[in-house]
Amino acid sequence: MAITLEDLPIRDDLRGQSPYGAPQKHVRVQLNVNENTHPVPEDVAEDIVAAIRQALTTVNRYPDREFTELRESLAGYLGHGLGAESIWAANGSNEVIQQLLQAFGGPGRSVLGFPPTYSMHSIIASGTGSRWIAAERDAEFRISPETAVAAVQQHRPDLVFLCGPNNPTGTPLDLATIEAVYDATDGIVMVDEAYAEFMPAGQPTALTLLPGRPRLVVSRTMSKAFAFAGARVGYLAADPAVIDALRLVRLPYHLSALTQAAAVAALRHAPEMLRMVDDIRGQRDRMVTELRAMGYQPHETWSNFVLFGGVADPRAAFESLLERDVIVRDLGIPNHLRVSAGTTEETTAFLDAMRAVAAEQPPVRVGA
Repeated sequence: MAITLEDLPIRDDLRGQSPYGAPQKHVRVQLNVNENTHPVPEDVAEDIVAAIRQALTTVNRYPDREFTELRESLAGYLGHGLGAESIWAANGSNEVIQQLLQAFGGPGRSVLGFPPTYSMHSIIASGTGSRWIAAERDAEFRISPETAVAAVQQHRPDLVFLCGPNNPTGTPLDLATIEAVYDATDGIVMVDEAYAEFMPAGQPTALTLLPGRPRLVVSRTMSKAFAFAGARVGYLAADPAVIDALRLVRLPYHLSALTQAAAVAALRHAPEMLRMVDDIRGQRDRMVTELRAMGYQPHETWSNFVLFGGVADPRAAFESLLERDVIVRDLGIPNHLRVSAGTTEETTAFLDAMRAVAAEQPPVRVGA
């Protein structure tokens, strides 16, 4: 007889939970999971393949447990005076965050976040037995220093998770808010900067706040700007003492030799890889302009996606777009949908489809 998950002796705190998952549908225009829709340039791909081929000659041996060359490459890419001793990496930023919670969270400890935010933050917290505390944001999905500090003082969490630019809203995160949160807590403050490369040029990031703040952690990923989602490489920058804590919980040889080789090769081509970022930002801004012209209400975004309000029936609009071979994301935020910035052709296809949707169900004023 078939059994269900509920029939198993699963941990009580995991009962009723749902796994992370965006719809995986094979359509022509996939703009639902914030991928970089631009492929890796051919010459870069060839160099990466050559690096993997070389790594295969010694794949019978365990990889460098400390992934030294990768950490040096990441430190060089980030700059800000960081050395390899301040860098950690894992299989996607999700594993980095999981290791952070394994070291500093766990049963009897709590994590404060500000939904709507990256849904994996709360899911990973649950998976590590950490209590997730949801605090409210200000208008337009912003978080002021005053709002953030009030939440920290009320809940006294062991960790605070901030996300800037925020996912799924694209909202900027002021450095003053990060500073205020850090000063208000004795715990770990993690800033998820998965979309940092899409911020306005010259805009300072949380990396500038690291000196003198040993409890501050800045998480990054190669999935977005580097078009490396399938390679699964995430990393963080923090005080070397935090890196030592992560060594206590990581699995031995957690980054394969092939992953390390591919990432190091990609970082050698950082300027070329990042050239596509300008094009993506251009398509993002084009979406904002044209969605607003249709009567929708796109929110300010510093990421590679746009959250827009004014959708009369998000589920119906999602299905209507799907019928036109375009998939976006319905996140359950009333009257909102989220769309990733694609190539010029993908963006055109989405905007044409949205005009058809707008003709079927005219945009509404959110809150009206």
